[in-house]
Amino acid sequence: MAVPYGALEHRYRGEHPVRTLAYLFREDRGRLGLAVLAFVVKHSPVWLLPLITAKVIDVLVERQPIVNLWLSTGLLFALLLTNYPMHLLYVRFMYGAIRRVGTQLRSALCARMQQLSIGYHSRVSAGVLQTKVIRDVEGVENMSQQAGDMGLSAIVTLAGGIAVIAVDVPQALPVFFLVVPAAAVLVMRMRGRLRSNNESFRVEVERLSSRVAEMTSLIPITRAHGLERDALHRVDGTLTKVLRTGLRLDLANGRFGALAWITLNALGVAVLAGAAAVSYYRVLPITPGDVVMLSTYFTTMTTAVTTLLSLTPVISKGLESVRSIGEVLQEPDLENNAGKEEVEEVRGEVAFEGVGYAYEPGRSAVDDFTLTVAPGETVALVGASGAGKSTILNLVIGFLRPDSGRILLDGRDMEALDLRTYRRFVSVVPQESILFEGSIRDNVAYGLPDASDEAVCAALRDANAMEFVERLPEGLETVVGERGARLSGGQKQRLAIARALIRDPRVLILDEATSALDTRSEALIQQALTRLVAGRTVFVVAHRLSTIRTADRIVVMEDGRIAEIGTHEELVRGRGLYSGLQAAQLG
Repeated sequence: MAVPYGALEHRYRGEHPVRTLAYLFREDRGRLGLAVLAFVVKHSPVWLLPLITAKVIDVLVERQPIVNLWLSTGLLFALLLTNYPMHLLYVRFMYGAIRRVGTQLRSALCARMQQLSIGYHSRVSAGVLQTKVIRDVEGVENMSQQAGDMGLSAIVTLAGGIAVIAVDVPQALPVFFLVVPAAAVLVMRMRGRLRSNNESFRVEVERLSSRVAEMTSLIPITRAHGLERDALHRVDGTLTKVLRTGLRLDLANGRFGALAWITLNALGVAVLAGAAAVSYYRVLPITPGDVVMLSTYFTTMTTAVTTLLSLTPVISKGLESVRSIGEVLQEPDLENNAGKEEVEEVRGEVAFEGVGYAYEPGRSAVDDFTLTVAPGETVALVGASGAGKSTILNLVIGFLRPDSGRILLDGRDMEALDLRTYRRFVSVVPQESILFEGSIRDNVAYGLPDASDEAVCAALRDANAMEFVERLPEGLETVVGERGARLSGGQKQRLAIARALIRDPRVLILDEATSALDTRSEALIQQALTRLVAGRTVFVVAHRLSTIRTADRIVVMEDGRIAEIGTHEELVRGRGLYSGLQAAQLG
């Protein structure tokens, strides 16, 4: 499905959420109109039944022509038969429109997340964004569905009932305009008292969920120390609180249900008795059928008003979801590549000229960084945590833009380049390789749909990965599991190297690529990296100094600045910061 970029142009944060909903459904206005029309027809038996019942009673009581009975029942049968096709039309048009809007919103959110800067993604957790894509859009869909189903049902029932009473017994309208809303408000006030009980129960269930999650995560420690009884005791205490709170909620619900039922039926009896008395004493020209009709309409119309009032929290929650989605769709922190020069070729020369960057004002992560890296050169970045190494890598990739100075790629200012086209010539091997649920072939050839099996196998061989892939029962088609859960750390890292190799990058980023591996895996990966870096411009960050001895130059960083530059031998002889770091590791 095409990404609806037009949906991103709406001022989600500047408009009222209701206007935003109207904007979202703008392309489906015709279908929504047909859906409402179909609903009115399919729902007509509900609000016409009291009228038809009244006519049938009058035929019996007043001995009217029997043909009136057959006409009334025939009309009702005809309306009942139309319910099935009209309901299908309503579902097709209404639910189709809602599903399309939900899909477009999710597509727009995903498109926006791809456009947002890495700085934004570092500030906002993936869990929050996932909630917006799944739960918030679901909230908009639920609100729209319930407003369509319950809201339309209530409105059509009210409109139909008022229309029938206005034509048949207009004298009763003032009574209905007073009594029906009063009864509905009374029921809603009684229901409002349940809110505190529901809130208490929700809090206890959330606490139980947290306690169970804690218990499951601690099972290895619990078993190791023989603390099973203690763990169960902690959970049992929370379960007891959930039990007590749940019982209080059930009793409150029971009281509300009984009182609401008694109240509504008592008022219904009062309306029935009042209408019967008016008809009996002939205060107004009301027939016996009208008495039954008015009594029935009171119940149905009161229920309709109560339904409309009960939709308020659902609609409020849905509109809040619209606002939440708008926070992402109108977030201004974007990586702007529009109109910039596309990169067709990369030699690999990267020059930093007085580059500075700060994540927060007054706290520089990189300060006055000046360095020129020749095409095909391997440069290692070392230093203590927080020295600015990862920031330099992010600047090379283009995830971050310098606050001061500039970075030149083959002599061109990266600020003027379309970084999306530049990244086709870049590969990254991170500390923890990121794999997705799919086959080994899919993960290695990610983004290269035309890659042949020969190319995939060649990349795997060069990454020293073919030896374990061939032992797998399904070979290249083996599914690696979510985030590569079915593979070891070394195996995942070798697949990440194969993924980099198959792209034949001109600029290569190695971020702690061997730090979390055992000795054998590290040796295999070092062999693969030797083949990977050949002829490419390489930026490598490593805590293990032994892994960067062969780098063309080593840049030692301290507090965001360059402290030393040289080869491994030069820096060791210099007895400076690098020499101290090596001595600490050897010691």
